[in-house]
Amino acid sequence: MACPICCAPGDPAFRPFCSKRCADLDLARWLSGTYAIPPDDPEDLFEIEEAMAQTHDKPPAKPH
Repeated sequence: MACPICCAPGDPAFRPFCSKRCADLDLARWLSGTYAIPPDDPEDLFEIEEAMAQTHDKPPAKPH
C-alpha cells in the first residue's frame, strides 16, 4: 500500500504511512482541523457557518 501523504511504499512499522514523518504530518492535519468529517445535521452546519462568519469578522488580535 502506498503512503497516503507522499505515495512512497508503506512501511509496516508506520502502516499505512512510509515513515514517522508522514504519520506525524497526517496527525498534524487532523489536529489543526485541515481534515474534518462534515456533520449530517443541518442545524450543526448552520452553527458552524455562523461561528466561521463571526471568526472572520473579528479584527486580528494586537500583539502585547
